[in-house]
Amino acid sequence: MKFETHFISELIDEISMGPFGSNIKVECFVDDGVPVLNGSNLEGYELKEDSFRYVTEEKADSLNKANAYRGDVVITHRGTLGQIVFIPQTSKYERYVISQSQFRIRCNDKILPEYMVYYFHTRIGQHKLLSNASQVGVPALARPSTTFQKIDIEIPDIDTQSQIVAILQTIHDKIVVNTTINENLEQQAYLLLEQILSTPHDDICTLSDIANINPRYTLSKGTEARYIDMSQLSTTTSFPDGWTFRPYNGGMKFRNKDTIMARITPCLENGKTAYIDFLEEDETAFGSTEYIVLSPKDNVPSELLYCIVRYPEFRTYATINMNGSSGRQRVSGEIIGKYEIPSFTQEELSAFGAVAKPLFKQITENSLQNRNLSALRDTLLPKLMNGEIDVSAVRI
Repeated sequence: MKFETHFISELIDEISMGPFGSNIKVECFVDDGVPVLNGSNLEGYELKEDSFRYVTEEKADSLNKANAYRGDVVITHRGTLGQIVFIPQTSKYERYVISQSQFRIRCNDKILPEYMVYYFHTRIGQHKLLSNASQVGVPALARPSTTFQKIDIEIPDIDTQSQIVAILQTIHDKIVVNTTINENLEQQAYLLLEQILSTPHDDICTLSDIANINPRYTLSKGTEARYIDMSQLSTTTSFPDGWTFRPYNGGMKFRNKDTIMARITPCLENGKTAYIDFLEEDETAFGSTEYIVLSPKDNVPSELLYCIVRYPEFRTYATINMNGSSGRQRVSGEIIGKYEIPSFTQEELSAFGAVAKPLFKQITENSLQNRNLSALRDTLLPKLMNGEIDVSAVRI
């Protein structure tokens, strides 16, 4: 496989920075219009289509140089450095406005935008991208549009690029399909909970009547155990983004069938929560001291607790009952336990469990498959990019 070295300036037709200063003030945002990109949209390889704020078409027109379109590449140059995504041709919107922390490029016919993004997700690509980063104050790239164009990379011919992108995109597409399925499965569980909550009940109870709040588990200090960091809790789905193994030195402990939720601002308001259903038998894991752990009592479906914790009314209750100094407010397990819910009948609990259990089992299976697919992609990525693996020999 033949590779040729090019400076980025030889591979792009356009490069432009996001709007500086106060070009986009709070009062500029509207309910619908042209979406403005933020850091959460640049996580991964392909633009994430969520958590948008919008400006009017007229405001977007006035920021013409900060407009990004399908096929463009967007890069973060300050803040969360190293982020780089492409806007797919299938994106929801025709154009976007990049923020003052981003710049965008448009590739020419020598390189595919997807290939460029995949390249800069490799270890060597990240090194080149961040080689001019400053860590003083807010992390930033020095003279981003200039220094980026001076980076040299080795690329194969466009046909080989297409083959490499096709391999990596196949893996990516499967991950997206699994993620979409999981979101739909969770929605089914939420709808079932809403049906039960909408049914009149004669009595009420509290969350502590159906759940053990912060149950006591044993884990000896220094024991190597699975650790789930706050940053690895999802704000939208039940499965965490990952974990590590480290010696236990304190923190909240949990086991399979438990729900863990953040109790501190802003993680609580953002909805950081996880349903634990992927540990080994009798395994105890641990995480932040800023978690609240909920374990189901007898005959209570464990999935029900997770759905209640995700319920908007519960989230509002937990948020308004936080205490502490500004910026370090948190809610206590005792307060969480006092949250009032209908006194569910055994028939309702059994019916919910019969439906929710297979839903969450499938979510776990899909999520574990996504972890394996991500590991495969991360293994293939650098080897495809440097020619170590012959693309014609890869079958996905």
